[in-house]
Amino acid sequence: METTQHTYAGFWMRLLATIIDGVILGIVNLIILVPFLGLVGLTAAARASDADMESEGAGLMIALVSTYLISMLAVGVAGWLYFALMESSARGATLGKMALGLRVVDLEGNRIGFGRATGRYFGKIVSSAILCIGYIMAAFTQQKQALHDIMAGCLVVRT
Repeated sequence: METTQHTYAGFWMRLLATIIDGVILGIVNLIILVPFLGLVGLTAAARASDADMESEGAGLMIALVSTYLISMLAVGVAGWLYFALMESSARGATLGKMALGLRVVDLEGNRIGFGRATGRYFGKIVSSAILCIGYIMAAFTQQKQALHDIMAGCLVVRT
């Protein structure tokens, strides 16, 4: 257990780290989505050249929707694993947080586990769902905690 005094990461530092992570995840999402969408496009082009397009239209629509849903699931899992694995690692931070010298710790200043990092990640859904007020709370709470930090029992501190 650490007993050092922490300097909490403020709203603007956390927002900048989130933007950096968003850019990184955007690139990863493109890497995931482009092959899926390319395959769907090739399939659609091949089927469009068939004379019997009307009878295959329903099958093509099912393929398109299925591919979209599978790719969105892959993107969601990639985001969850990125945050949960990085924040529960020895560094305790995503690449965006590392770039700014921040890390996620529990209320005693210790490294968080994968379960707590997962709870924190999914808690962000609640922070977002209420018009992002859960995120804005970090600007006003004493320990600069957003709603998902409070829910997971975490702090974001400067290293």
